Parts: sequence; C-alpha cells; structure tokens
Amino acid sequence: MVPVSQLSSFPRPLGTDVPGTCDVPHFAPVRVRGGRCRLRRLVRHRRRVLAAGLVVTAAALVSAGSRGTEARDTGASRVRPVVDPVRERRSVEMVTAPVRIADGATVRLLRAGDRVDVIAAERSAGDARVVARGARVAKVPESLDSVAEGGALVVLSVPRGTATRLAGAGATSRLAVTLC
Repeated sequence: MVPVSQLSSFPRPLGTDVPGTCDVPHFAPVRVRGGRCRLRRLVRHRRRVLAAGLVVTAAALVSAGSRGTEARDTGASRVRPVVDPVRERRSVEMVTAPVRIADGATVRLLRAGDRVDVIAAERSAGDARVVARGARVAKVPESLDSVAEGGALVVLSVPRGTATRLAGAGATSRLAVTLC
C-alpha cells in the first residue's frame, strides 16, 4: 500500500476530483410578474399609434386631392377655396416696348424705374385718351440732337396687350407722358 503522503505528490488523472452526477429535481418555470400584461399593453399601444398614423395619412390625402379637383355639382353647396392655387392665377407677361414721345424735353426728365401714364392725342380731332397706366420706364436711350424735333424714344415695361395698344396709338397719334 502506498502511504497517503505519497498519494498527494502524484498527479491525479483529470476528472477524478469532480463529484458524480445526480438528477436535478423538477421545478416550475420562473415567471416574471406582469410580463404578459406588458406585452399586451405594447401591442395595444402599437395599434393605437398605427390607427393615428392612418388617420393623419387619410386626412392628408383628402386635403391634397381636394385642391386639384373642381366640385362636380353645380348647386349652391359648391365650396370655393380660400386661396386660389398658383397654377390658376394668370401671370402677366411683361414686355419692353419702345415708344416715341412727341415732346423730347419731357423724356429727358425720365429715369429708369419711373412710373408714367402714356396719353395719346389724336392729330386731327384733338381728343386725348390714356393708353397705358403706371408703365415702368425700363430705359431712356441717349437722344440725337437731329431727332429731338421729332420726339424722343423711351423704353417702357408693360403687359403684352398694352404694348400692342401703344404701338397702334403711336402710329396714329402723338404720344405724351405724365409722371405717376
């Protein structure tokens, strides 16, 4: 037999110092209080958030759809929008129109940016009418001394229809300006 003092000096084989296996007794699973309720509450709130999101989306689609379409009925219940959409507003196309004013000295008083009314006076009858109101002076070209007797040129920024009336009046009448 080997003395005990010698046994401790020899290395033991691996796994011999571990106790033997035994059966683990059966026990109920561990349950956290309120776990199921929290899950249900989370699902319930998620439904509410989803429902609110759908309501907001539907309201946005209805309001966006009503802007682009006209009311189908012709009765008195037609609702008009408070603000006209931008695409329905008529844009005025401004053009530059050169106009010969009969009095060249008056044109020398004008500067770019001034507002003027253009008046056409018939050469034979003496009747005067306003052809353009509040026209903006775009440019006052340098006048030549020899042309000053026939009037002076001024460039006005006016709507296209007014430019047509100015050209027609310039051909048949003497034009004058008044500062606004």
